[in-house]
Amino acid sequence: MTTNHTNLVHGGREDLRRLGVHALPVDLSTTYPLAGLESGTACLDVLVEGQASADNPVYARLLNPTVQRFEQSLASVEAAQAAVAFSSGMAALTACILALRERGSHIVAVRPVYGTSDHLLDSGLLGNEVRWVRASEVGDAIRPDTAMVMIETPANPTLTLIDIEAVVRQAGDVPVLVDSTFATPILQQPLRHGAAMVLHSATKFLGGHGDVIGGVVACSDEIARCLRRVRVATGALLHPWAAYLLHRSMPTLKLRVERAQSVATVLARRLAADPRVDKVHWPGFNDFPGAELLGHQMRGPGSVLAFEMPGGHTCAARLIESVRLMTPAVSLGSVDTLIQHPAALTHRVMDESERADCGINPGLIRLSVGLEEPDDLWADLDQALTAATSTTRVA
Repeated sequence: MTTNHTNLVHGGREDLRRLGVHALPVDLSTTYPLAGLESGTACLDVLVEGQASADNPVYARLLNPTVQRFEQSLASVEAAQAAVAFSSGMAALTACILALRERGSHIVAVRPVYGTSDHLLDSGLLGNEVRWVRASEVGDAIRPDTAMVMIETPANPTLTLIDIEAVVRQAGDVPVLVDSTFATPILQQPLRHGAAMVLHSATKFLGGHGDVIGGVVACSDEIARCLRRVRVATGALLHPWAAYLLHRSMPTLKLRVERAQSVATVLARRLAADPRVDKVHWPGFNDFPGAELLGHQMRGPGSVLAFEMPGGHTCAARLIESVRLMTPAVSLGSVDTLIQHPAALTHRVMDESERADCGINPGLIRLSVGLEEPDDLWADLDQALTAATSTTRVA
């Protein structure tokens, strides 16, 4: 399983030579002059029905050329027929749920997933019903009105790994949506393992610099048409400037992911050997559940890890407040290292008992490792661990 590095550099840029430019163009138009009323009407009709392009975009909510370039780039590295970009990862998930409503309103999902994804599914805000199951129970939960199966692997925040092919077999003809944000297309390409849709919070690794919010779904042409129809109706199109920033970041994605993964390897091993830490969750350990998927489903363990502090919430809070180099903030996949407390932040919207059932306990800390020198990061963690586990809090 490989990702074509050349596609990362050239995807969505194939016509730049013809245009006579080297840098990506940005189209900020909200509306487009029409050559004639009949041709404009024809373009409007096909775009409203979910077609990927038209001779004239008519209006930016229907189509934007800069967004389209990013979509072409992402599709090429995910080995997908198409990709559809949205204003955020949650907008992308919302569109997936709405686009498949013709199949039914029942969704089968496996925890853990990102906390707000969990909340959206569980709330029924979109008129759906969700059945939460273990990965091995997906087949038994399928009903005639099941619209899709959703999994996240590696899962947020425990890094739980799920065998995509095993879930796809259980799902039968029900489409499987995989949130692959943690892995990126560099480490995992779910469509190659039978998934119907791959969801990315593009805000994370795809953007990679903490300066853009977006979401994108890679899928078949058929599903893409349904997603575009939802996007046209709901106005959830990715902003062209965000699309430009995401597309600009694609050529360095492999370099960033692999560098961060190498730094995370050092930190994970040092944390696992440290008596001040109870447990480390990271797919790179041989005894990590599902580690056998590395080399088949995944090309590497990634750069996000989690670890448990012995003193619960109080100790975890002290550690996060004591870091000086790392950034105490939600999100992940940036060039700098981010540290946060899932139970209090990203997964707070979940019921406490549901968090506990997923292993999201009060002492769990999530670390998104960046591109810094590992020794510098470890020095910061080391002093923070000392401050957090001492009997007297360090100011």
